[in-house]
Amino acid sequence: MNQNFIDFMRQFTGCRLAVAVSGGVDSVCLLCWLAQISADVVCLHVNHGLRANAEIETQYVRDLCAQLNIPCQIFYWTDDKPVSGLEAAARTARYKFMTDFCRDNNIDALLTAHQADDQIETFLMNLGRGSGLYGLAAMRSITYRDGIKIVRPLLGVPRSELKKYCDENNIKYFTDEMNADPHYTRVRIRQNRHLLSDSLGISDARILLAVQNLGRVRDALDEQIADMTRTVVENRRAVFMASFLFDQSPDIRLKLLGTLIQQIGGDEYQPRLHSLSNALNKLQHDCKITLGHCTLRRLGDKILIVPEGSKTTFRTRYGKSKSTNKSNKSDKSKQQEK
Repeated sequence: MNQNFIDFMRQFTGCRLAVAVSGGVDSVCLLCWLAQISADVVCLHVNHGLRANAEIETQYVRDLCAQLNIPCQIFYWTDDKPVSGLEAAARTARYKFMTDFCRDNNIDALLTAHQADDQIETFLMNLGRGSGLYGLAAMRSITYRDGIKIVRPLLGVPRSELKKYCDENNIKYFTDEMNADPHYTRVRIRQNRHLLSDSLGISDARILLAVQNLGRVRDALDEQIADMTRTVVENRRAVFMASFLFDQSPDIRLKLLGTLIQQIGGDEYQPRLHSLSNALNKLQHDCKITLGHCTLRRLGDKILIVPEGSKTTFRTRYGKSKSTNKSNKSDKSKQQEK
């Protein structure tokens, strides 16, 4: 068993956990390691009904859990399948099943089997897209989805080690044929990633080190953005002086606006970079726009962000200051009259 995994999991001692298990080598190995450390865990498996052997995989996960003496909950995705965006829809459904279960059963965290190779591939995919800091910092070890803590304890463990453990211990696992389909960008990167090391001397360890360094910068920026956001958001509404946004450096400006929109609009993800850039350009002048299920309005030197469909009045937060300004003017005029 990997020592990095053991050290990481110490922080969850005594916690009630769930683990997502598909039947692939990564999640099967994670399940077995959790059993070895006697974690208080329940296995969650989603049968999407998309492959011919889906039920065989489901039964294997059920049998493996019985061998390991781990409770197992099976979910079946029976909704109508979309013609396009099937992979994204399946992922959304999978997380919905699992996060709802965790919430209903007071589970402290949901563990997934994303590992070091997934982290490297994510970095390279985002590099190809021209992503900024947040894309290049790749996956976090702990995030939240629908209010549930999502934990990735294998980000420091390579896929080869997981496969070796299962092979040496005669632990069966399934291979998804999509993992070899070059139609997908991730698969093409996986099949050609060795060129970075073989031809350029850029090892996996160096890429992971870069991701970790970027992650630390991202975390520091997140803390700053969170502090700033807390000062202006109240009851899913933010009103602030334009200088509060535009006096920041470009990177912080983009992230601050994205965070405000995400919190107020309630979306899982922030708007894309080009959408935020366009919004910032418009907010340099008086305007009223919608983005991320929010309405953004600038009037003079003030900016308002509220959920889409809400009233776009500035009075709630600045009513007192306006009346104060009027009283000050009145006092000054009285003094002048005297």
